[in-house]
Amino acid sequence: MSELRTIACHAGTVLVGQLAVMAFGVADTVIAGRYSPHALAVLSLASSIYISIYVALNGMMQALLPVWSELHGGNRHAEIGRSVRQALYICAGAAALGITGLWFPDPWLSWTQVPPELWPDVRAYLRVLAVALVPSLLFRMYGTLNQSLGYPRLVTWLQAGALLVKIPLSVLLTFGAGDVPGMGVVGCAWATLAVNSLMMLTGLWLLRTQAIYRPYRLWRLPEKPQWSVLRHFLRLGVPAGLSIMVEVTSFTLMALFIARMGAVASASHQIAASMAAVLYMVPLALGIASSARTGYWLGAGQPQRARQAAVLGISLAIGAAALCAAALLLGREAIAHAFTNDPMVAKTAMLWLAWVAIYHLADAVQAVCAFLLRCYRITIAPLLIYTAFLWGFGLYGGYLWAYEDSVLSGWLQWTGRPAVDTFWISSSLALAAVSVLFAVLMWRASRSLPHRSAVD
Repeated sequence: MSELRTIACHAGTVLVGQLAVMAFGVADTVIAGRYSPHALAVLSLASSIYISIYVALNGMMQALLPVWSELHGGNRHAEIGRSVRQALYICAGAAALGITGLWFPDPWLSWTQVPPELWPDVRAYLRVLAVALVPSLLFRMYGTLNQSLGYPRLVTWLQAGALLVKIPLSVLLTFGAGDVPGMGVVGCAWATLAVNSLMMLTGLWLLRTQAIYRPYRLWRLPEKPQWSVLRHFLRLGVPAGLSIMVEVTSFTLMALFIARMGAVASASHQIAASMAAVLYMVPLALGIASSARTGYWLGAGQPQRARQAAVLGISLAIGAAALCAAALLLGREAIAHAFTNDPMVAKTAMLWLAWVAIYHLADAVQAVCAFLLRCYRITIAPLLIYTAFLWGFGLYGGYLWAYEDSVLSGWLQWTGRPAVDTFWISSSLALAAVSVLFAVLMWRASRSLPHRSAVD
């Protein structure tokens, strides 16, 4: 099988699973939007906080993909099992941090000046998701292991099957049935907890029973913490997790700043944010697939084939991004009305969906490059670039542009355009700069020899 076909098949399989997971959030957005504008605003805020915490912890676990793919490429099967057992200690620490942040969200709400009437529902929603974080992170470990070994189909089947449970359960718990009253938007959170637990337990059962996992000797008693191994994991995982956190929070914190503009602005932004997240699944899948192959060839001692896999991943991301952006521009009216029956929310969302299309073009390239750079153990530079451009120029620049008196904000008011546009404009420009810098880093890393193995 050619390298292009291998990456495309791997990415396609991952994409189906990731879209199923994203459908969890999209379905919740539609359900909350049909329930009430208040419920949709609560979901927007709570999801922004949850994602900001979860993606950083998720990124720490996902950063182990090149470690395990290199071990796989070097046929070091028993070492994979030991590495997975050591990673459980990282997962436990990440879960403890995440639960604390989700259980006490008041500092986030106060800092961003979220209206007080939304606080109780946001708090209740996040505390349910705090419990759901544990099975979610464990399943992420299972998914990362499968992706590194070239077995993404098992993960995809579980994620697609879980969607069939998630949607009706969210509807039932939100609206109720018969004489049983619904729980409102918090019902979506309880459905998430149930589905995450189901996927985790099924993944554990597969690890225990399927013959494909036997060479890795996973089911042995965990060794004592090996601090040299854990430090190495943290050197890879912490910068990667923080980078993803900066990337995602630069986007999700928009929701918290936009919330002060009112329920219509917040609800319509949630629609645009949901579509941006769905489109992101394409470069995410390509990043996972191409980094798995790049790491495999680096572990096998063939850096030229690793570079070929990286170039193919980036090329596929550019082509796919152009197609997705065009489709969104053409269908933005139908998409907006599918999410909400409020005409004002739909009209505002249509405007922002056009900016999502532009945003995605820049987002796709940097997303794939970020995954590939981890294969070459480059994690600090992306973190610094993300922080400077996405937080500095994109988020803070958009905030000043929207809320502070300036020539630009005055121009926007004079032309009659909503101030929230400034967040999308500044973020798109920031992502474009990040994409260029990441591409340069990737080009230099793939040509520099010798390669420093991620498992050394």
